[in-house]
Amino acid sequence: MTKPANLKLQIYQGATFRKRLRWLNPDKTPIDLTGCTARMQVREEVESTAVLLELTTESGRIALGGPAGTVDLLVDAGTTATIAWSGGVFDLEIVHPGGEVTRLAQGSCCVSPEVTRD
Repeated sequence: MTKPANLKLQIYQGATFRKRLRWLNPDKTPIDLTGCTARMQVREEVESTAVLLELTTESGRIALGGPAGTVDLLVDAGTTATIAWSGGVFDLEIVHPGGEVTRLAQGSCCVSPEVTRD
């Protein structure tokens, strides 16, 4: 069983958010993510029913690097500009081809408000 990485994600409102994670075996070789999908949700609190931000491989907001073991998170500037919340919690799950789910990361997500506007 993989212990999830505990991360603090920082989103800058109005700027493109990019974050690369790499999933490695204990011997530092990459985990092959070929055929996997991924999903991530940000909520105000763990128990909250409202999803503040969602990223999936299907939406193009998560890209998996197959044999390289990379997980790229991407939220465009237009989307971050509309964020009206200041923080929350998240987890990131990898769904393997056989249906097994691994929580790769979890933690907090905070938004730094944009000062420069059109």
